[in-house]
Amino acid sequence: MSKKDDFDLQVFLPYLLNQAAEESSLAFTQLYKNKYGMLRTEWRVLFHLGAFGQMTATDIVIRAKIHKTKISRAVTKLVEKRFVTRARSEDDRRQEYLTLTQAGTAAYLDLRSVAERYDAEISKKFTDGEVRLLRMMLKRLAGIS
Repeated sequence: MSKKDDFDLQVFLPYLLNQAAEESSLAFTQLYKNKYGMLRTEWRVLFHLGAFGQMTATDIVIRAKIHKTKISRAVTKLVEKRFVTRARSEDDRRQEYLTLTQAGTAAYLDLRSVAERYDAEISKKFTDGEVRLLRMMLKRLAGIS
């Protein structure tokens, strides 16, 4: 006879957060994948450069909390697509500054407007107060001030 495990995966917070993240990003993922041929890490790099301007890959690793190998691959793909340029630092030849090209900026602005509409659509599932509370709690969990 087997004993029933009383651990409820359906209320385990990390599981719920992952499920919510996957479900809430599905349609947006299809858009940037179909329209621009980007993977998740690529759009995250694109958005960091669009939102914060010139950065190094290390800056993006720290901000996005993504492993440096994944960022490096994404940067290479974005350079190949001519969305990003690299410029060596004069002070430290090991460091490269990443900047959006004109095409990268256009893609960012296009996807940003889609992201804003998508965010508004998801937010309709909640009251304004719930949206503010959810954003606050998620930022706290993510360690974002």
